[in-house]
Amino acid sequence: MNQQEFTDFVVDKVDDMKARNITVIDVTGKSSVTDTLVICSGTSKRHVSSIAENVIVQCKQGGNSPLSVEGKDVGEWVLVDLGDLVLHVMQEETRDFYQLEKLWQ
Repeated sequence: MNQQEFTDFVVDKVDDMKARNITVIDVTGKSSVTDTLVICSGTSKRHVSSIAENVIVQCKQGGNSPLSVEGKDVGEWVLVDLGDLVLHVMQEETRDFYQLEKLWQ
């Protein structure tokens, strides 16, 4: 699966869980850590954790286990590091505060 197909796969999996405001940002050349950021919002701590868990499970089944997962126990902001793609699932208040889109665009 190429990078675009993998990005589409991850976006589809967060959309399956009714994530809000899904944003994809190409950070190739801006970040030495990853090439693509996918940022989305959940409505509660449980929703944020469930969105991240769905992506983790689906990626593992597809042979793309995450390199690391941060924040799943708290549920304010979950970061799923998938190598060339990093997924950020955040509650709206947290997302408004950190404004990752403005930082990277």
